[in-house]
Amino acid sequence: MSPGTGAALRLLAAAADAKSVAEIGTGTGVSGIYLLQGMRPDGVLTTVDPEPARQQFAKQAFRGAGFAGNRARFIPGRALDVLPRLADGGYDLVFCDGDRMESLEYLAESLRLLRPGGLVCFEGVFARGRTVDSAAQPLEVLRLRELLRTVRESPELVPSLLPVGDGLLSAVRRG
Repeated sequence: MSPGTGAALRLLAAAADAKSVAEIGTGTGVSGIYLLQGMRPDGVLTTVDPEPARQQFAKQAFRGAGFAGNRARFIPGRALDVLPRLADGGYDLVFCDGDRMESLEYLAESLRLLRPGGLVCFEGVFARGRTVDSAAQPLEVLRLRELLRTVRESPELVPSLLPVGDGLLSAVRRG
């Protein structure tokens, strides 16, 4: 994740006055640290990743960044298996940085998870310029194009495509 993308996530979490954030794709914890920095001091980040080893690394990174252990809840598993168990309307922001082939399914789950006025964000939607390249593209890029079109056309969302890092698609869920 680029510093610009991280700064945008921190800003969005702060603007949403986020107390409860769901993250799809823990990775090494970089995005989680930015999210926690923007969240309310009593906020909790719920982060989902299929690799428990990555989550262990992220736990250490969060501690190293000065966050108390109760600020993050780590759930190992495939996002599409875990997300249905999370509370409807219980989240202020959902950050998606998981399997791009599942982006549309993440969007559907995010809309269920978000409170009215909450934000959904997708990282890497430019796919290094391939989403706008007219040449033949792999299925992953076609799925990203479909995600971009779906978000743009959704009456439930107010979207913006932020030109930071490799593209940060953000949208507010209407009330």
